[in-house]
Amino acid sequence: MENRMTVNYNNKPCYDILFEKDFDKLADEIDKLGFKDRKFAIITDTNVSKLYAEEVKVKLEALSAKIIIFEIPAGEENKNLTEIEKIYEKLIENKFDRHDLIIALGGGVVGDMAGFTAATYLRGIAFIQIPTTLLAQTDSSIGGKTGVDLNGYKNMVGAFYMPRLVYMNISTLNSLSGRQYASGFAEVMKHGLIKDASFYSWLIENMYEIDDKDPDVVLEMVYRSCDIKRAVVEKDPTEKGDRALLNFGHTLGHAIEKSKNFELAHGECVALGCVAAAFISWKKEMISMDEYYEIRDMFVPFNLPISVEDISIDDVIELTKSDKKADGNKIRFVLLKKIGKAVVDLTVTEDEMRAALDEIIYIENND
Repeated sequence: MENRMTVNYNNKPCYDILFEKDFDKLADEIDKLGFKDRKFAIITDTNVSKLYAEEVKVKLEALSAKIIIFEIPAGEENKNLTEIEKIYEKLIENKFDRHDLIIALGGGVVGDMAGFTAATYLRGIAFIQIPTTLLAQTDSSIGGKTGVDLNGYKNMVGAFYMPRLVYMNISTLNSLSGRQYASGFAEVMKHGLIKDASFYSWLIENMYEIDDKDPDVVLEMVYRSCDIKRAVVEKDPTEKGDRALLNFGHTLGHAIEKSKNFELAHGECVALGCVAAAFISWKKEMISMDEYYEIRDMFVPFNLPISVEDISIDDVIELTKSDKKADGNKIRFVLLKKIGKAVVDLTVTEDEMRAALDEIIYIENND
């Protein structure tokens, strides 16, 4: 297995994804992109900063004319325009111009915010992704989606803006909590369900090694998951068609996430949304009952929830209508035609959503 893959955009090479076990090659890769003696802004959050910001800065000091580190308060609730304005101000104070570089060092929130800043500061400045979570490495760092939440609605303001490089140091996954690691795994499982039945089976076969973070198994898992995401975004970079399939589990997942005031991790909500979407797929006779129960139960060994408490079905359904994935008055759902093949469906009714939510919402003594 190679340690590099190239993502194409409009049928031309756009950026590379590197799979490394340290930060040792980072400076050389940035140098190849032509940023020697330019200013670098490392955008990170308060959790990741204390783990990796200084290490990355030291690796790049000989290459850069000046390096600044800007910390965003950790947490989805800080993914907003107010925090973006603070980044703009820091860049202006330090006289960053279009020839300089933004470096996103962290998870999905940091990557989305740094990418959105890069897309909009001076109408566009180069950026690279250094994702440090499983969710960011296998999903959000690839494909150029950037953005922030608005009044609690996820990613309502954003842009498609491609990074110049995605540099993955797989060893950063060792610093994740069990919950953060599991959260990322929900997106990995999603990739297998929508596009690659053999990868889905491989994940099940290697569940113990994945849970134990076996280095070779984790590297293969991240590489294969990224390869699926790469193929999808190359075919449909701005989500006009096939890229919408990556939203499997996200229609109800995002609504649950907001309904719970972001108390649950993103991947936990995606897992719940995948279970609900698989349930609807079964009820529409697209997959079998056995396949539905296997999908549902396979989230459990990976420490992901398949039920949730203290939410209102009515509230969740109402929130789906405000989701950016809505298509006119119709809710755009992604369902499974079979394991490894997903389809976009505009026919899901409120009653079908209600039945799916009833399946995953735990009410004490409801038996």
